[in-house]
Amino acid sequence: MQAAPIVPEVAKGNLRRSIIMASCLGVAAVLVTGLFGHVLIGVFMCVGLGLGALNTYMVQRSVVRYAVSEARNKKARFTRSVLGRLALITVLALGAAFLVRPDGVGVFAGLAFFQLLMLGGSSVTVYKQLMNP
Repeated sequence: MQAAPIVPEVAKGNLRRSIIMASCLGVAAVLVTGLFGHVLIGVFMCVGLGLGALNTYMVQRSVVRYAVSEARNKKARFTRSVLGRLALITVLALGAAFLVRPDGVGVFAGLAFFQLLMLGGSSVTVYKQLMNP
């Protein structure tokens, strides 16, 4: 029996920082959109930020599980998990966008902003490692 896969500390730290920044961004989004009379856009943006964080957490665990797996069909299992996760997030985002027009579009904004936060956090980490070998 093999031990549970462990996500590297660098990846955990990047996700943690991104969640903290996303929380601040979500609060600001609710406040700003509330000033314009569309609080639900801010709320749905928070939902998108949360979905982005959940997706990233699940990706990290999935990648580590893939790396340590000795199963013969690990590539197919990994592909199915990625496609299933993306399909679920897409259905949720599209459902919010169509059911709660126009405010539901905030889910897409939240997903996009979280990806930008993750990309920025990862870039800073890689840059620091490259500058201090």
